Amino acid sequence: MLFNSYIFWAFFAVVILLYFQLPHKYQNRMLLVASYIFYGYWDYRFLSLIFISTVVDYFVALNIAKQDDAKLRKHLLLLSVFTNLGFLGFFKYYNFFSNEFAAMLGTIGVDVSLPVLNIILPVGISFYTFQTLSYTIDTYRNKVQPTDKFLDFALYVSFFPQLVAGPIERASHLLPQILKVRKLDAPAFSEGLFLVISGLFKKVVIADNMAPIVNTIFSKPVNELTGFEVLVGLYAFAFQIYGDFSGYSSIAKGVARWMGFDLMWNFRNPYFSTSPSDFWSRWHISLSTWIRDYIYIPLGGGRLGNFLTFRNLVLTMFLGGLWHGAGWTFIVWGLFHGAILVVYHAIEAAKGKDYFTQPTSLGRHILFVVILFHLTCISWLLFRAESMQQVVDMIYLLATDYRVTDYSIYVLGNILFFVVPLMFFEYITERKNDLLYLVSANPVVQYLSYLYMVLMLLFFVPLQKQVFIYFQF
Repeated sequence: MLFNSYIFWAFFAVVILLYFQLPHKYQNRMLLVASYIFYGYWDYRFLSLIFISTVVDYFVALNIAKQDDAKLRKHLLLLSVFTNLGFLGFFKYYNFFSNEFAAMLGTIGVDVSLPVLNIILPVGISFYTFQTLSYTIDTYRNKVQPTDKFLDFALYVSFFPQLVAGPIERASHLLPQILKVRKLDAPAFSEGLFLVISGLFKKVVIADNMAPIVNTIFSKPVNELTGFEVLVGLYAFAFQIYGDFSGYSSIAKGVARWMGFDLMWNFRNPYFSTSPSDFWSRWHISLSTWIRDYIYIPLGGGRLGNFLTFRNLVLTMFLGGLWHGAGWTFIVWGLFHGAILVVYHAIEAAKGKDYFTQPTSLGRHILFVVILFHLTCISWLLFRAESMQQVVDMIYLLATDYRVTDYSIYVLGNILFFVVPLMFFEYITERKNDLLYLVSANPVVQYLSYLYMVLMLLFFVPLQKQVFIYFQF
């Protein structure tokens, strides 16, 4: 049930009509049923996984809060951790690690044949696992008081707008909104409308028009490509994945806004970043803050000197890469981001912590943005490639073959046509420091902005719908 499909909007129309006819108590129950229907539409067999995680974490959190015995509290937390990560590990990583383990033993002459299972990855498992796991961890840390209302907690775990691709909410932010009475007012409606239209624009107009270009370049044999074609293909993928994922997040936030909820921002103009730290404070914010709070800081963060800080950065990003997928390309993607974080931190240690975030001139600011964008594009090669061999071959082309072909000019023209207006809008919101600036802008500016997005949605819808990229995680 894709956000860019008619069936979703028919589903949502029924949900919203029922929603505002019901008192608060029954609103939550209806939303819970709707959320399970939404997820069951993908594959009803995996509803049991969400339900088991919900039951385990509901009772674990309640018992942690009641206990004074530190050892018992820790054992209860470990029950939650092992249950949730056990499901995630089996469905997402079993085949990868069993194959790699067998291959490693094979190098020393030990022939092991481990069973390869035909495992279907449950959609959104990485997202809802981290969301429910954060609840028990925060309860253990005494940062939240667990609710004794099972159905409301079940809604927190499965709330359909953000269930399958985030943002990964925290109980301290979303659960109080579930428990309180919600109303739709004019500002919330306007914000929701802007978020939904702009999200559809980013997904359908930007991402889905970049997808055929990216698929063509990454499916060609390397000997049929030039380095410049690879470069523009990386530009196309950079905006495909941004439009796809931030578009989903915008629609999710807008749909939730219409029901009186305020989900967290997951993106904040990431391609205007001047450093890797700046980038990760703007890109997939709910994941980057999750791994910061539950992995990086518990490891010691940046408090233990440069060497341990660098170790913590690399280890954290390695785990972030593994969260995205079970494959060497994702692992190296995470390590690459860890490495550039280390390099930038080392430069900041020598030049000052504001060296990248507060450049001394406009020219230097632009230079930092351009450099970081191209480093990010290199990382997207790792993210998109089918194998490490393809990564190596394409990097070789990037370094040795600068031929400009008719196809590369065509691709570059498409990128400029679709992406420049988006970047112009984002530049305005960046300067105004207000992601919802267009909601309260001059009426003429509002009208022209909506008109442009709607016309583009009418005239530049690709014939083939594209599944959201992050559904695979």
